[in-house]
Amino acid sequence: MASNIGMMDSAYFVGRNEILQWINARLQLNLSRIEEGASGAVQCQMMDMTYPGVVPMHKVNFDAKSEYDMIQNYKVLQEVFNKLKIDKHIEVNRLVKGRPLDNLEFLQWLKRYCDSVNGGIMNENYDPVERRSKGGKERYPKGSYKNSKSLQANNLHNSGSGCGIGLGTKQGKTGATSGRDSSSEQGGIGIRISWITDLQLSVDVLEKERDFYFAKLRDIEILCQTPELEHIPMAVAIKKILYAANEKESALEEAQEIIGESIDEVDPSTD
Repeated sequence: MASNIGMMDSAYFVGRNEILQWINARLQLNLSRIEEGASGAVQCQMMDMTYPGVVPMHKVNFDAKSEYDMIQNYKVLQEVFNKLKIDKHIEVNRLVKGRPLDNLEFLQWLKRYCDSVNGGIMNENYDPVERRSKGGKERYPKGSYKNSKSLQANNLHNSGSGCGIGLGTKQGKTGATSGRDSSSEQGGIGIRISWITDLQLSVDVLEKERDFYFAKLRDIEILCQTPELEHIPMAVAIKKILYAANEKESALEEAQEIIGESIDEVDPSTD
């Protein structure tokens, strides 16, 4: 089973767009950013689709915004993992911060796991919208919070004198114009933020890959520096390549010569 997937497994090279398409297609959502899945609700429903009936969907909060509410969702997910004996540690404290890379890695793992169970085939009998409406809970109906704020603003506005009401009508036209300008400006800011987020995600992935290969090279260096091995031709040749100052040095050719000389010493026959 894919509960133990190495960090260099192909699962972790699945791109952000593919993960989002996978989530949106199966759960009939419209996520545009990885961090929108940081609440844990998406992960819970993916497990519900993979193992119908295992997830107590009535405990899943699809409207979770605070870290406290998100943590409750991850507690549900961890209980499901424990029930299914899935040996996967959930980095809850990092996921609820909404960092794109942390959430991408967890969703990459989740996709690999779910695909290993159902072969990547969508469960046609599963209705994600119905499961969310009947099972999942929301703190308040969609739009109610905005509507209540609008009502409060209108009440305050209308409680003034008649002169105040007339003034408010004039201000309303100006407010509508400024509102359109503000909306356009916010849209541009949103695009820039999304672009910056994508760049940061790419940088994080590249840094992680760099650190992985650097750690491998460091392990090889330490091995070649052990007293028992540091003077054998192979270790000397490897260090020759590792310590080459720049690409202009023919480190590989020199390393091959060192190994070739050692082979000649073992088998001096020139026939």
